[in-house]
Amino acid sequence: MPELPDVEGFRRVLQSCAKGRVIQRVDVRDAGVLHGVSARRLRHALEGRRFTEPERHGKWLLAHTGEGPTLMLHFGMTGQLVCGRPADAAEAHDRVLFTVSGDRQLRYRDQRKLQGLWLADDDCAVARLLVRLGPDAMAVDLKEFEAVLSSRRGRVKTVLTDQSVLAGLGNLLADEILWHARLRPTGRASDLTGAERRRLYTHMRRTLRSAVTAGCVPRRDSWLTGHRDDLFPTCPRCGDLLCRSRMAGRTTVWCPQCQPDGL
Repeated sequence: MPELPDVEGFRRVLQSCAKGRVIQRVDVRDAGVLHGVSARRLRHALEGRRFTEPERHGKWLLAHTGEGPTLMLHFGMTGQLVCGRPADAAEAHDRVLFTVSGDRQLRYRDQRKLQGLWLADDDCAVARLLVRLGPDAMAVDLKEFEAVLSSRRGRVKTVLTDQSVLAGLGNLLADEILWHARLRPTGRASDLTGAERRRLYTHMRRTLRSAVTAGCVPRRDSWLTGHRDDLFPTCPRCGDLLCRSRMAGRTTVWCPQCQPDGL
């Protein structure tokens, strides 16, 4: 599932492929990914405009067009944004194609179609779509981070992945950050000490910076992510067998030795 680092990678794809270029043609191959806008209206609103500097908030990508509307993209479980050429053959899961000047083409590709594309006519419409999201996990400062954690009684992993609390973190990132911070995912967020909250914030920032550089949550041998799917997964830090359980419907992996009880 695309998380913050993946969507930041898609932002860079949009920036390098289409920023400053005229949108010459919008080809909606599957209107099932459009929300609140028809294929005809999408074409009418975007064709002839230029993509400007894109933004990201959490898992949302905001493709601005200057004084025009903002195309808002969410990638659900399997979405991607790729850059190609208009002459390239379309793939089976290419849902919407944006041909821009300079012989470039952006492609919104998604197998499962769990999210999709929205069109926001102005800044107020953008704000309405993002109103339920918490601060972006890359932008939140320590004071705000501590405040939202200390006010939540839920399990710390559940709080970290709640997009209304903090936008951008998904299952893999939350497990990875908690493993680096040596905090068990089942502990209560409100029970964290000040030192533990600061440690969690520090490792969240470090993990995100590294993952954003990689454009994904990397499967490194020195990271939990590099071992969580092994047949007999062991902790890359201490060698102990990793534990696996379900939490809020998601697979949760942690090390009982490195992430002890006691929160």
